[in-house]
Amino acid sequence: MSELAVYDMDRTVTQGPTYVPFLLHCAMRRTSWRLLLLPAVAVSVAAYAVRLIDRAKLKEICHRLLLGHRVHLSALKPLVDSFADRQVATNIRPGARAAIARDKAQGRRLVLATASYRLYADAIAERLGFDDVIGTGSIIGLDERVHAKIAGENAYGEAKMRMIAEWVDKSGLKGMHGHVRFYSDHVSDRPAFEWADAPVAVNPHGKLRRLAEERGWAVEDWG
Repeated sequence: MSELAVYDMDRTVTQGPTYVPFLLHCAMRRTSWRLLLLPAVAVSVAAYAVRLIDRAKLKEICHRLLLGHRVHLSALKPLVDSFADRQVATNIRPGARAAIARDKAQGRRLVLATASYRLYADAIAERLGFDDVIGTGSIIGLDERVHAKIAGENAYGEAKMRMIAEWVDKSGLKGMHGHVRFYSDHVSDRPAFEWADAPVAVNPHGKLRRLAEERGWAVEDWG
């Protein structure tokens, strides 16, 4: 039986967010003129804030503006690698490194479950020693060009839990996996917290801290 340790990424494993920093990293190194489109990004963020667009659409718009509509995988790979190297060197919580080492030593299967794009989350996960990644997919054409369009669902909230359940099923672990630890910093992951045997709220914001206290979930400070 395979025991699992499932980690959220942004602000749980990492100290800060990764999505916009990834797009800026690519824009600055590949097409710096796209930085002139940052005011349009700000308008899109404002539209999301007043609920004119959803989180998935915001991601697609920012991707199109800062990275481009279609970009070949070969052009993205060195950017993904350099971004992942930087994140692992500068943006990982000390407590996350300790938890990953502990869970690995206990023989748990390490799973990164993130709303971030697998486009770069896979590279970060590989460097940190994760076994599997569940995340937001990108449409990639037969010409190996990455489109500014999400494949399937944005792995956030209930959608993330659906994707975790789908991964468990496809991995042949349904009814077969053992004890599950789940780590996250945000209340949007409540469905996954409730699914896990050992929910751990990491550096939680107010809503999650209150929920964790009500439900008796562990609360940890990872620095």
